[in-house]
Amino acid sequence: MEFSKITELLAGEPKYRLTQVNQAVFSDLAENWDDVTALPKILRERLKKECPMEIPAEISVSAGEDTVKALLKLSDGKFIETVLMRHEDGRNTVCVSSMVGCPMKCAFCATGEMGLMRKLTADEIITQVLFFARLLKKENERVGSVVFMGMGEPFLNYDNVMNAVRTMNSPEGFGIGARHISISTCGIFDGIKKLAKEDLALNLAISLHSSDDEVRRQLMPVAHGYEITELLAVIDEYIAATNRKVMFEYLLISGVNDTDEMALELAKLLKNKLCVVNLIQYNDTGAFIASSHNRMNRFKEILEVNGIQTTMRYRFGRDIKGACGQLATGRN
Repeated sequence: MEFSKITELLAGEPKYRLTQVNQAVFSDLAENWDDVTALPKILRERLKKECPMEIPAEISVSAGEDTVKALLKLSDGKFIETVLMRHEDGRNTVCVSSMVGCPMKCAFCATGEMGLMRKLTADEIITQVLFFARLLKKENERVGSVVFMGMGEPFLNYDNVMNAVRTMNSPEGFGIGARHISISTCGIFDGIKKLAKEDLALNLAISLHSSDDEVRRQLMPVAHGYEITELLAVIDEYIAATNRKVMFEYLLISGVNDTDEMALELAKLLKNKLCVVNLIQYNDTGAFIASSHNRMNRFKEILEVNGIQTTMRYRFGRDIKGACGQLATGRN
């Protein structure tokens, strides 16, 4: 949906019309302007013509029904993927994309193979959450959290991402608490520094994936030009400014970054930092082999023995290619 165009169309209307429209779109989750009877019929007809509510999409549901992947068609014919993750404790998280494709070319990520086609608008980011909010409403459930961990590097589309975040957080929007919105970055220094100055207590996640500079550069071309210690220095500044715990994401790949020595080095790098490490098993994109469960557990044990808070990510949506690193439309 083009929310910005709705605002333009209402420019000549009484101010309360915008309140009525926000109620219909974000709270009532209406799917047809005909159902928004608080609006005059002539205005409904104009909105139907110029700002249709339909969200064209194809969905895939995992075997365990805990993951739903949606392929959304954009107004220019491009496609993006977004994912709903249903947690065992009843929470519902939407993983949103910020770009069509991605320019970062991380070796373990299918999205990077697409290259960057374009950045998403704030409206296109918001629409991903709206799609699943409507789906969940039919089950008397709601979106509880949003993670920017889909297609694209969010900090290379900073303004549109933050505009979308403000709508997600606003009481006139989805009303999702800032502490339930997370942004993951490959390590864009400018974006991290900007986020530290925002007035929203968002969560920051850093794609680290190695404690060794050479290995990280092989996995993540963005790491060329700076060392891990430089990235951590920027993170230290962020923590000092916000007092917010940072998540370090670490994808475990067999024989590449999962040794005991690397776990010890990672523990040394992160010692006494306000952080948590999230270990993720590599999801097949054809490039590597996933670490075994035993190796993952050993890596986690080493971190925890050395005082590093560590979690293990449950692998959502692998059978529908909706897991970490697997999003790539094949339609663009």
